[in-house]
Amino acid sequence: MENNKLFNFELKKLDEKDILEKIEKFMMAPDGFFHIISLNPENIVLTSEVAEFNKVVTKAQIKLIDGVGVVLSGRLLGVPLGERVSGVDLMQDLVEMADRVRLRVVLIGAQQDLAERLAECYSQSYKNAKFLGISGFNDVSNPKMEEEERLKSIVADFMPQIVFAAFGSPAQELWLDRHSSLFKNCVCMGVGGGFDFSIGAVPRAPKMLRTIGLEWLFRLVIQPWRWRRQLRLFKFIFLVFKEKIHHLFPLNQQN
Repeated sequence: MENNKLFNFELKKLDEKDILEKIEKFMMAPDGFFHIISLNPENIVLTSEVAEFNKVVTKAQIKLIDGVGVVLSGRLLGVPLGERVSGVDLMQDLVEMADRVRLRVVLIGAQQDLAERLAECYSQSYKNAKFLGISGFNDVSNPKMEEEERLKSIVADFMPQIVFAAFGSPAQELWLDRHSSLFKNCVCMGVGGGFDFSIGAVPRAPKMLRTIGLEWLFRLVIQPWRWRRQLRLFKFIFLVFKEKIHHLFPLNQQN
């Protein structure tokens, strides 16, 4: 498949079916740590600010085109991208895959009891898969040793094949990468607020708004505290135009 570079990230031109086939192929013969990361405008800005996060995104096996801003930036920069696939939708696809092929799934949440409650809901709806919810850390940026050891012990005993972490970016992706040896032969994915959407704690934008790329505006209306995070959109626009200028006026390479 064709490779394309956007913001120095090599992106494969994949649609949702391609992504699921790639994941299922890995699940049939797992070999190492398989990391899925969502690329949206906010995360792209974070990669410019956090060097470790940039490295983690670069080596991720799947980079989801998640966010209309990324799609539009690809068009502006003349980079053909794959299909837009939201992290929330892929999470649901993976839950259904787990049920179909009888996999073990761990959900690790930051909020008290949220992951446990969602795991219980999934267990009632998907009888063939096994789900385990774990409350993660009071402060994921500064986890306590006893929290780490407890979580490692639970994960090692359960031996998951799919892991969802809901700490928010970049904390969830950095934490998963740092513990890649613990999650060897697992498909791992940070899902941000995916648990809240899945359990119904936070309403998701109507499909029409998601289709036209205004899910971010809906979330801002129902969660006005997110306005500070939305300021990153201005930096994202700056990065896009900076990249466009580099495309139009590439620096001469010295021999």
